[in-house]
Amino acid sequence: MVAIAHFIAISCYVGAAALAATPFVRPVRAPVGPVVAALAVGVVVHVAALVGLAQQAGAMPITGLGPALSFGALLLAATLLVVEAAARDVSLTLAAAPLAAFTTIAANLLGLHPLLEPTGTRLVWLVAHVALSFLGIAAFGTSAAAGTMYLAQRRELKLRRFGAIFRFFPPLDTLDRVNHFAAVVGWLGLTLGIALAVAYSMAYRGVDSAKIVWGMGAWVAVTAVAVGRLVGGWQARRAALASSVAFALVLALYVVFRLAGFGGGQFL
Repeated sequence: MVAIAHFIAISCYVGAAALAATPFVRPVRAPVGPVVAALAVGVVVHVAALVGLAQQAGAMPITGLGPALSFGALLLAATLLVVEAAARDVSLTLAAAPLAAFTTIAANLLGLHPLLEPTGTRLVWLVAHVALSFLGIAAFGTSAAAGTMYLAQRRELKLRRFGAIFRFFPPLDTLDRVNHFAAVVGWLGLTLGIALAVAYSMAYRGVDSAKIVWGMGAWVAVTAVAVGRLVGGWQARRAALASSVAFALVLALYVVFRLAGFGGGQFL
């Protein structure tokens, strides 16, 4: 049941990306309704998969590498759904939906085996930390996707090429607003998530150096982008470039930790 639900969710995410790419194949309007519907079905089924996993394993599906990746993919897809439904646009789906699908596939290949976890107050504390941290990462990823699309659209305009990218991508102002808002949300989510993690470690004397280093690296990256926009007066192009590069560096740091074998099978 859990595997089937994950397969359906993956199919919905891939289908949403395929629908979003339709205007690149033939000159039609972006199918906002079908794309949002596919994402919505995928998110609902994905939630059902994680609920089933929690019931099956008797633990919250947020610990262990596989469950954590699946949970992160769900938050990414849910964030994408909200953004696309609000903006009535589907261009971000081209980048974010395949990422959600790939992450969910990786989670299933690695194995959906939640680790033993605390109970009571410690469980609430842990769930709040993980949820806020993943929300921050998902928002940061959305900001990076919008930034990358902004740079691509801007380049097309400078070269006076009015092809599929120009016709399909949102206006530069819209991409800039998404980049700005998502960066701030990402900063808030990661700030609260890391604050809870530090407090949890101090209260229960449980410290994972790899998680702390990666979490602080992600926080520094998204903080630099958010502060640059809010205080530094960064213009759209600089902010778009910074968010794209910063998120890529965060992902690269994660891969380094995984290849180095840190984390003992947990999220890092």
